Amino acid sequence: MIRFVSNFTSQLQEAYEIGCNLDFKSPKKAISNVIICGLGGSGIGGKIVSQLASTYSELPITTHNDYGLPNFVDDKSLVIISSYSGNTEETLSAMRLAIKRNCEVACITSGGEVKKIAEENNFNISIVPGGNPPRAMLTYSLIQLIFFFEKLELISKNSTKEILSAIDLLKKEEGNIKSIAKDTAEKIQKTTPLIYSEANFEAVGTRFKQQLNENAKILAFDHVVPEMNHNELVGWAGGNNNFSAIFLRNDSDYDRNKVRMNICKEIISKKTKHIFELYSKGNTAIKRTLYLILLTDWISVYLAEILGVDSIEVDVITNLKNQLSKH
Repeated sequence: MIRFVSNFTSQLQEAYEIGCNLDFKSPKKAISNVIICGLGGSGIGGKIVSQLASTYSELPITTHNDYGLPNFVDDKSLVIISSYSGNTEETLSAMRLAIKRNCEVACITSGGEVKKIAEENNFNISIVPGGNPPRAMLTYSLIQLIFFFEKLELISKNSTKEILSAIDLLKKEEGNIKSIAKDTAEKIQKTTPLIYSEANFEAVGTRFKQQLNENAKILAFDHVVPEMNHNELVGWAGGNNNFSAIFLRNDSDYDRNKVRMNICKEIISKKTKHIFELYSKGNTAIKRTLYLILLTDWISVYLAEILGVDSIEVDVITNLKNQLSKH
């Protein structure tokens, strides 16, 4: 997995080139809402991009990580199918229902059944390189979604150009990112991490949690400010040094949320000495997002090394799929 994380910027570059060559056809009819369907490493990109677009898009954008589709999805909906393998059972269920409901459909995949169905129906489709762990290929699905959204005018018109400047930023900061990540991994190695971010960066916190789960093979949890101030903060009454609190922060965070995070740190510090702040860099939301994703990806693989676990192996998920295939 270290090799994949090391290739993060080169993946971004390749994903950008794929997006530039995308032949995206305009929807046949006016769209009233967008729903992005996917799970795991294929699904988190949808949540990230929906949050990036939330301050710009006039259309509601939601994500769906389950079988089927919500009842509101109809022939005026754009359903984006994101399945790295192209064979994700739950996402294929959503795709077939979207076709039945005569939705506009667009797809991101490396192949499989999704590619077959998309080509049979002449859907918009972006084909990404296959054969790798889906969580290691977030760069591809994320960047293709940004291209989709820019072509649909659901995100600012210069968003795809920001990818190139983000690549420059990440290359420049590579040494610093790895140093922070290694130091953080060493300090949280004997703790259960609780990850906190501002609400509109929730998807980045969730991605971090997922990477700790799959790469480092540990439990981790994420929540957001201000919502956690109304519930989870009370739960820290039962906290101790077995837990760490990791705050993902941005200079652009809402001022009142900055104050809230500072107060939360004070309260939590009475229960654990393991409190960390990871600040993003960059002057746009896309740059800050990609910076924090790369930083936290590095933390997860360094922690896997420290704990002596195989960061690639996900046998329990493979076993689950095998068991499901028998029913």
